[in-house]
Amino acid sequence: MGKGGERVMKQEEEEGVMASDFFWSYTDEPHASRRKQILSQYPQIRELFGPDPWAFLKITVVVTLQLGTATLLYDSGWLKILTVAYFFGSFLNHNLFLAIHELSHNLAFSTPVYNKWLGIFANLPIGVPMSVTFQKYHLEHHRFQGVDGIDMDIPSHVEAHLVKNVVTKSIWVLFQLFFYALRPLFLKPKPPGLWEFVNLTVQISLDVAMVYFWGWKSFAYLILSTFVGGGMHPMAGHFISEHYVFNSDQETYSYYGPLNYLTWHVGFHNEHHDFPRIAGSKLHKVKKIAPEYYEGLESYKSWSQVIYMYIMDRTVGPFSRMKRKVSSTIKKSE
Repeated sequence: MGKGGERVMKQEEEEGVMASDFFWSYTDEPHASRRKQILSQYPQIRELFGPDPWAFLKITVVVTLQLGTATLLYDSGWLKILTVAYFFGSFLNHNLFLAIHELSHNLAFSTPVYNKWLGIFANLPIGVPMSVTFQKYHLEHHRFQGVDGIDMDIPSHVEAHLVKNVVTKSIWVLFQLFFYALRPLFLKPKPPGLWEFVNLTVQISLDVAMVYFWGWKSFAYLILSTFVGGGMHPMAGHFISEHYVFNSDQETYSYYGPLNYLTWHVGFHNEHHDFPRIAGSKLHKVKKIAPEYYEGLESYKSWSQVIYMYIMDRTVGPFSRMKRKVSSTIKKSE
């Protein structure tokens, strides 16, 4: 963040009011330079690059377990379906969402097309086709972190102007998965390609088969698991914790709590942005090898606490994100 942005942020914190604009940085994002420094000092980190050999097995187990659970609930009452969806299915579907995140970086196989197919497979219990489209936008989030008009991880101005108090922030958190998924389609739509068609066809086929053989309740369980798992849910706290600025000029934050074991270690988010070619299961080794680069950074131990802080802190909202202008270099690369 530039000095001007930092000064405005501190003033708004002191006045106890929510920011009326994003925090603008006039420097490059921090990860590329930190990656270069770390690799020059610890070249052995390159040995961590590459896929997770257990990714296929882990994804297969979760997909099988979730689809099996859906079939068992075909004639259950709605209260039971909702309860199982929140306390069990939500963890599985969010795990698969983050497996798709892992696959977007080609971290299951060395051959990219195999990762695409596995992503489409991991997508099945989520109920809505998203794996192929997610990869397109997510890789831009890494290449152009915070860049205005390119990084679709950042809330829109409409969201930021509407979400300004405890009630609207609570509603926003409850439906944040919808904002996260639909935002790029409205702000920066990309023409669908062959792989989106494949993703859609396979997903609709599974959805239709689920309804035909097991009924609407089994399908509803899958959709509910996705919805509640992406809203007011401990695992969904990572959406906010990763890049929302609370009280400093730091724009990426890591989480070092137990839910990392269920979320492909996405909590190691500074480490992930520094080294996106390292599988989540190995990111803790980066922090162990180069502790001086991470121990001084602010981090979290509870995603639930992050959600609470976001809702209750009057100075924090959708505007609490770091943005930077499109540089001439980015324009050329586009």
